[in-house]
Amino acid sequence: MRRSCWCLALIMTAAQPAWADLPSIRFDRLQTIGASAGGSVEADYLGGDVEEVNSLLFDHPGLTAEHIKDRKFLIKVAGDVPAGTYDVRLVGRFGVSNPRLFSVSQGLTDAAEKEPNNEPKEAQEVPLNCAINGQSDGNGEDFFVVTLKAGQRIVVDCLARRLDSEVDASVDVTTFAGKPIASNGDYFGADPFIDFVVPEDGKYVVRVNDLRFRGGYPYRLVISDRPQLENAHPRAIQVGKPTEVELTGRNIGGGSTLNLPIEGPPLQVIRTSVSAPSDLVERGLYRFLEHPTDHSVAPTAATCTLVGFQARPVANALNAITFLATETPVTLDQEPNPREKPQRLELPAVVSGRFDQPRDGDWFEIETKEGGNYGFEVYSERINGRADPFVVVTDEQGNRAGELDDFGHRINAFDGHLRDPSGVIGLGANKKYRVLVQDRYSRGGARYQYVLAIRPPSPDYFAAAIHHQNPGPGGTTLWKGSSAYLDVVLHRRDGFNGPVTITAEGLPAGVTAVPAVTTGTHVAFVITSSKDAADWTGEVTLMSSAKIGDREIKREVRPYYRVWNQGDGSSRPTRRLALAVREAGPFGLVMEPAQAQVEAGQSVEVTVRATRQWSDFKASINLLQLAQPGGIQIQTAAIPDGAMEAKIKLTAQNGMQPGSYTVTVLGQAQAPFNKDPKAPSKPNTLVSLPAVPVTLTVNAAPKK
Repeated sequence: MRRSCWCLALIMTAAQPAWADLPSIRFDRLQTIGASAGGSVEADYLGGDVEEVNSLLFDHPGLTAEHIKDRKFLIKVAGDVPAGTYDVRLVGRFGVSNPRLFSVSQGLTDAAEKEPNNEPKEAQEVPLNCAINGQSDGNGEDFFVVTLKAGQRIVVDCLARRLDSEVDASVDVTTFAGKPIASNGDYFGADPFIDFVVPEDGKYVVRVNDLRFRGGYPYRLVISDRPQLENAHPRAIQVGKPTEVELTGRNIGGGSTLNLPIEGPPLQVIRTSVSAPSDLVERGLYRFLEHPTDHSVAPTAATCTLVGFQARPVANALNAITFLATETPVTLDQEPNPREKPQRLELPAVVSGRFDQPRDGDWFEIETKEGGNYGFEVYSERINGRADPFVVVTDEQGNRAGELDDFGHRINAFDGHLRDPSGVIGLGANKKYRVLVQDRYSRGGARYQYVLAIRPPSPDYFAAAIHHQNPGPGGTTLWKGSSAYLDVVLHRRDGFNGPVTITAEGLPAGVTAVPAVTTGTHVAFVITSSKDAADWTGEVTLMSSAKIGDREIKREVRPYYRVWNQGDGSSRPTRRLALAVREAGPFGLVMEPAQAQVEAGQSVEVTVRATRQWSDFKASINLLQLAQPGGIQIQTAAIPDGAMEAKIKLTAQNGMQPGSYTVTVLGQAQAPFNKDPKAPSKPNTLVSLPAVPVTLTVNAAPKK
């Protein structure tokens, strides 16, 4: 075990590239990760470049913080803050940090872990319906004792990875005499969850330990008999039409149970009505109450292609359920539907299904009117389903027309690759086809829900942005007179390859952004501060726009952040994009002219002009390619020592699609820097700053 952990640590260390840059606040850990509405908690933090951090930035006005001393804050939660998770960021001398998650509960009693509680005889007594803010004890264990009554249905939920903590928790429950009741290690991603019925009156002991044997990492342990939701059917809701939904869960009432495979006692079943917000589909939005962080063991950007919402259809429920929003009427999966007797669907179709039992495969029959590409989409990971589905389409004779599996982009810190199938399959006109949806590992049960969408081609796109930080989490901080950039990632649907334009809204005075245009999957969006801009911290919004056929589309770009330092590209959504403006940077770069034209197959020369803002910065500036558009070659160059400009050549390849493209470069240089401006020495620091881009218009080559 020790050897394996040592080898893993060595591999992870070796995988991280050497990197130095100007300071940027890095928020590693919030030591207290939750509170009840109407209450307050003291919390301290760990991070890097945290000089003069004396305020916190939350994404809800009902959350405020008072700086007590050093790295300690008093976080206050207003009584009307909805239950859910919220982003908190550090604000200090070097800007605004990456976010960390803070959980807000409604109606639970907050309890702080009290040491020593490392043995059963030292177990800390806590009340039922409490949320305990604890910390892992390395090789030790934390014990809590709660008094329960026979027949109570109890859930024990340890939130750690879902709240940006690196605890890999394991939980078990025993009687006070030590008789095992239940245990779990991974239920919601890497977070454990236990559901049990109390066998007799008495005291019960809950044990928590970190399987990685590391100390000081936070977790939030909920022990409750309140409603807890497991699933809903259907998971797709037609906009503008209240839909009756079958809810399954614990402590939700109802006289029937769902007898499908599930850990713990059978789930209870009730029915209620759910409505989707009317603007979701038109605006291409996903609104959440709890950050979707439990799709898999590592955080992902899985929801970047989901149009939907979260809801708590049961009063006082401990958790929310994710629903897909659609304009298409929703059909329910009708069992049994084997290959010999497929369920018939009318196109376009949206089917809410579930793999009820292991080896359950659902077959559907469709009939086309026109030939061509048809879009197929399965939602499971994106709606918190546990399945790894795949799709196979055959004609009536069993000949395979196509198969779809995992999809999504992994670009730099952005990880939008997921287990859900998505894509197009070419079908003939006036023909019948059979569609199979099945879990890759033939699993089934109460947790294995999915939604299948089949449509004629409907070109579209989803846009997401993530702060570019190497190698780990960071915030977007502008150095005055310089620029910073965000990676904007596009998931294109059903063959749409037209230009998408990215702009910014809500920028403060003195801060600008050149619209970025791309026909690809990735573009660098550059934000620039003037040298006389005021210090500022706040939230901005990126917008995307495109013309698809006769439709003019304008949508928000969804913000994401990198979660961990490891090189796994893990990322998660956030509600807001934060930005800070701080002291002057060593240099700024501008590409001139701002607009240029070139014929396909030809080259154009542009100037990269530097402004050297630090008197002692004389070094050369290397100009490197940065997210260059496909089909455009950028000749790398350097601005020599002490010089102010360099020429670079941009070449549009033969046959390149005509249109406008945003082109920029990244300037890298060794700049003398010390956090203490009075220090006698200033070591060289590798600084990477983008240039204000040029908009390059590519024209078709003349016909010969």
